[in-house]
Amino acid sequence: MSYPANTAARRSPGARGRRRRGSGGRGRRSSPLSWRWRDRIALLLAWGAGVALCLIAGAIVIYFAVRGVQYLRPSLLVSHPSTATNQAHSGGFLDPIEGTLLLTVIGIALAAPLAITAAVWIAEYGRPSWLARVVESSIEIVAGTPDIAIALFGLALFQTRLFAPFSFVASGGGVFGRSFIACGAMMSLIALPPLFTATRDGLQAVPAHVREAAFALGKTRIATIRRVLLPSVRSNVATGITLGISRIVGDTALVVFLLANTLRTEPQGSVPVLGLLRGTGSTLTSYVYENSPAGEGAAPQKAYAAAFVLLILVLALNLAIERIGRRNAAFTGMSAAGIA
Repeated sequence: MSYPANTAARRSPGARGRRRRGSGGRGRRSSPLSWRWRDRIALLLAWGAGVALCLIAGAIVIYFAVRGVQYLRPSLLVSHPSTATNQAHSGGFLDPIEGTLLLTVIGIALAAPLAITAAVWIAEYGRPSWLARVVESSIEIVAGTPDIAIALFGLALFQTRLFAPFSFVASGGGVFGRSFIACGAMMSLIALPPLFTATRDGLQAVPAHVREAAFALGKTRIATIRRVLLPSVRSNVATGITLGISRIVGDTALVVFLLANTLRTEPQGSVPVLGLLRGTGSTLTSYVYENSPAGEGAAPQKAYAAAFVLLILVLALNLAIERIGRRNAAFTGMSAAGIA
């Protein structure tokens, strides 16, 4: 039986090889030169956007590295700031560093339990469904609310008599609503959404057979959550905490509204820890704003140095979370969001 010429050629090994070589213009390994012009333009735009973002990030780091190292001195890290018309006599920024760390601890200490427990309930229970939708929508609303609006809400809230023990109270009895507690509580609201999202996504990404294996061993649901699921999403939790810390250390509106316009930490009362929490102060962001050329301070060089310290702090946090994520991924076989 004879085949048509084209059929025989199509079935011959040489024809198949030539067809494979001729189809090099298509598929995953195809050359962009063989694409349609619209696809090539889209590829160029994607490359251009990526390169532009890298250049912008590099320019920011290099600029503040040059200006910050130029003016940064070890004495600035251990001396208190002071008001002066000459920046040579304005001291350092020890108090803003302490204020930044204190607000970070307060904000994360309040946000982490709420975010993690809410994420566990949404991912593992979610009943009733209408309440789960309300909770998720409420967190999305908080995430989309401008920081300045949260600051105004916090100021109005802590100016009431109910919250007077947690904020600065004048000698005449007036409640100012400004303190590290008030500011830290509002900071927890901006740190909660990224921590909740990272934890929820991590729990939802855990394979179902992991839960089934735990149930087969006789573990209850809550025991499975505590001993299996939460340890497996530690990198996600760490990612969310780092994102929350970045939001806290980079915020300025809440500090200006809820910590008063002061550079030095001013405790209220004689009780050591409580007096510090009820007192007022500043952070690195407010220090940079106050002493920058746009502010009312007179120490722009020290503002650059403080901005460089703040940038180093954020970069160190990013490197730390990347190492935590990669170590946990190597141990569990699961990677956190944003970590390859």
